[in-house]
Amino acid sequence: MILVDAGPLVALVDASDEHHARCVEVLRDLEEPMGTVWPAVNEALDRLRDVPAGQDAVLELLRRGTVRLVPLDQEDVARMKDLMVKYRDQPMDLADAALVRVAERDGLDRVFTVDRTDFEVYRIGKRKSFRIVPEGPARRRRRQRRVARKRRA
Repeated sequence: MILVDAGPLVALVDASDEHHARCVEVLRDLEEPMGTVWPAVNEALDRLRDVPAGQDAVLELLRRGTVRLVPLDQEDVARMKDLMVKYRDQPMDLADAALVRVAERDGLDRVFTVDRTDFEVYRIGKRKSFRIVPEGPARRRRRQRRVARKRRA
């Protein structure tokens, strides 16, 4: 499962969003299920408060199961608080803390986000980095070079 942050939820349903085209492209290429948490949904709906059709579209993604809700419970709250304290200099919001917590708890390391700056800093556990989708320009160029070398071989 790939975790989905609020930014792509907004970008996927709002054609005027600067990340819309790239997020739609990523969605087409994803083969694994997508999951998110209620705090990320809440953040997306808040960003779309002036776009009621966008709010409806986000909720429809959830209703249809295109994006699954990953549960959080009482045991997750303490760790989310610890994460928010640890990354206070970012600062880490509740949605990001919930996504990092779910990644730790469920052994996930991929996140679909337009917020590369924060997710490049966050760690799963003490050391593991997130694999961020969409890829940054440098990683995309390296992958394209590897593919081109394989084709030549």
